[in-house]
Amino acid sequence: MSREPPGIATHRIPREPPVPRMLDVSDDVRAEIGDEEADRLLAGENAPGSYDCTSCRTPGDSEQEHTSTVLFIGDETAVLAFAHATCLPSQVVQVTEEQLQGAVRSIAAEEGPGTPVPEQAVLGVTSGLVLISGELHPALVVEPTGPIVRPGSTAAGDDFLPLLIEQGFMPLTRIESVPSVLHGWSVLLAMGQLHAVLQPGTGGGSPVAWWQAHQALQVAENWRAAANKHQQVIMFAAPVGSIGRQPREDLLRDALDKAAAGGKLVAAALPLAGT
Repeated sequence: MSREPPGIATHRIPREPPVPRMLDVSDDVRAEIGDEEADRLLAGENAPGSYDCTSCRTPGDSEQEHTSTVLFIGDETAVLAFAHATCLPSQVVQVTEEQLQGAVRSIAAEEGPGTPVPEQAVLGVTSGLVLISGELHPALVVEPTGPIVRPGSTAAGDDFLPLLIEQGFMPLTRIESVPSVLHGWSVLLAMGQLHAVLQPGTGGGSPVAWWQAHQALQVAENWRAAANKHQQVIMFAAPVGSIGRQPREDLLRDALDKAAAGGKLVAAALPLAGT
């Protein structure tokens, strides 16, 4: 039997039990992580109290507010993240391994001592009708809030358009005809709401979200009717600062024309997924 050294009084502080968390673990997430890990999360053993919401990037507290567990799965890696339940439901999200590794590097950098991390750019998406050859076509205009660099690159610059051109989007100098269909990509529309822009999965796998709405976006009835008529949506993309938030469709069209004339616009027609 071990004995305490003579002359030294000891006082053992009992370990406080974990605080149960206000977590939502969906059946899909539970199936991936297993019942034992899911139960540990709910009991507060493995879940953080405070976190940065993976959707809106603002602080949350799983002890005080309903929180969703979101499992991102790549080809070889899986990352469990947390989000305000009002931002995202608990779910499994398939992403490319490259996207997931980039997110892991960002998280590691954020947790590193004294490491400055630039704010990650977010893709802003605006819906509108664009007149081409006398006919209205549904369009999505994508513009990041900051420069997009190539994954893994440490160099400054903006690779947003080159990356999309490599995926098959075509540079435009004028908007005078409907761009070619980019097969493998699609726009997910369900119950009159815009959910995501999907891109091909790696190795011919299931499509993954290239952009996903924090909360499904309601689209105008005439936009939805045009999308159902054409069964495709034209996606325009421009680098940060090229388009801006335009309050009217005529101003949006003017901004698109100026971006095209300046060599800062790419586009493709994406098939419609859903209704």
